[in-house]
Amino acid sequence: MAPMDRCLASMARLSLAHPARPTLSAASRCLAPGLLQTQKQTYASVVRIRTKAKKKKVVPKDFKRHRLDKTEFPQFSLVEAMRVLRAYEVGKPPGGVKYELSVNLKTFRNGPVIKSSIRLPNPVQSDWQIAVICPEGSAIANDAINAGAKAVGESTLFEAIKNETIEFDRLICHESSEKALQQANLGRILGPKGLMPNKKMGTIVTDVVRSIRDSAGAADYRERMGVIRMAIGQLGHTPVQLRANIEAVMKKIKTQCAELSEDVPKDVHEVILSTTNGPGLSLNGKLKNLEDKTAPEAVSGQM
Repeated sequence: MAPMDRCLASMARLSLAHPARPTLSAASRCLAPGLLQTQKQTYASVVRIRTKAKKKKVVPKDFKRHRLDKTEFPQFSLVEAMRVLRAYEVGKPPGGVKYELSVNLKTFRNGPVIKSSIRLPNPVQSDWQIAVICPEGSAIANDAINAGAKAVGESTLFEAIKNETIEFDRLICHESSEKALQQANLGRILGPKGLMPNKKMGTIVTDVVRSIRDSAGAADYRERMGVIRMAIGQLGHTPVQLRANIEAVMKKIKTQCAELSEDVPKDVHEVILSTTNGPGLSLNGKLKNLEDKTAPEAVSGQM
């Protein structure tokens, strides 16, 4: 009986012991599909897709300008350009139509910009509304009012500008009120409108009366993205009057370009004339070509 007891005891110990986990080789593929799937997910390889780095676009140092001798668009004389542009303005109110000049420059993108003010021989706008920043109740304020200023003063004028209760086309500041102007913090209001006085534009002055007289017919211009745009004449101007205005502006712009150093070259590339509702026409620098059939008198005066 002893051998039998030892055999039963050995079988009991085997039954109480933890059963060994079946391996994949021992398990049937039909009985353990989940185990096969688990192993495939555990040992799956990761595929990485390499993308090519995008090349940065190279920005040229200067503004691209087309060659005028290779372009398909013709250049016009001043008389012929005025004839075409006036045809686009038929039926438009004369007071809301002006000739506009665009001067394309050969210049660097990060170079200095040209800005100034010029008194045109034939003013575009004659009814200028001028405000003057100067000490209130002073002799300067009285002289400015007698010269035709619409409003004068410091604190009262600053308050009217902040509340937008006053309209003016030009703002002049006397040098004695420059500090008060800086403390008023009007740059965010006047800056976007191009009305903030500064010495470079000649609007912070010592002689207010002379500046008011010079401002009658004055026009401001500033280079933006290599182009200078400004109103150059009224629709009623004759070709001779419009040519005088264009020549005065071009002479001053070329003088400013020549004053720059050789390291930052700047030159006039093309002059384009347009109107408020008309297209832009490239000018060839002549008043009238030999083949032009339009007389200067035909494009003069209001329509």
